Amino acid sequence: MAPTAAGNLAMPSSAAAILLLWWKGLSDPNGALANWDPDLVNPCTWFRVTCNGDNRVIRLDLQEMSLSGHLSADLARLDQLQFMEITSNNIEGSIPPEFGNLENLISLDLCNNTISGPIPPSLGKLKSLKFMRIDHNLLTGPIPNELVGLSNLTILFANNPRLRYPGMGAVDEDDTGC
Repeated sequence: MAPTAAGNLAMPSSAAAILLLWWKGLSDPNGALANWDPDLVNPCTWFRVTCNGDNRVIRLDLQEMSLSGHLSADLARLDQLQFMEITSNNIEGSIPPEFGNLENLISLDLCNNTISGPIPPSLGKLKSLKFMRIDHNLLTGPIPNELVGLSNLTILFANNPRLRYPGMGAVDEDDTGC
C-alpha cells in the first residue's frame, strides 16, 4: 500500500468502494451517514466506521439509524472486520452466506430488523465469533449445527418463534433487550 501525505498507509480503495456501494443501496432518511464521502478513499474518518492501526476497517457500528435496505455480500470482503453492529434499523432480505468468510468477526449483531430466510450454515466457519444477536427478525428454519458447534461462541440470541434449534422445536420468544 502506498503511504499517504500524512505518512500513514492508505486504506485499500476497495474498502471504501465496498462501503460506498452498500451505502448507495440503502435508504438513509435521517442522513446519518452523510459524511460517508466518496471523495475520501479512506473510510476510517467516516461516522460509525472504526479502523485498526493499519487503517483497515474493523468495526461498523450502525445502530438505531433508521437505515433500510439489504445486507451486501460485498461486506464480507472487509477481511479485518471484527464487529458488525447493524441493529434496530429496517434492514431486510437474507444474511449473505459470504459473511461466513469474515474470519476475524468477533461480534455479529443484526437484531431488531426485518431480516428473513434461513441462517446460513457458512456462519459456522466463524471461529473467532463470540457474540451473535439475530433476534427480533423474520428468520426461519433451523439454527445450523455448524453454528451451534462454535466453541468460542458464548452468547447467541436467536429468539424467534420461526427458528428451531437442531433436534428441537421453535425457539422461545422473549425480550433480549434489543
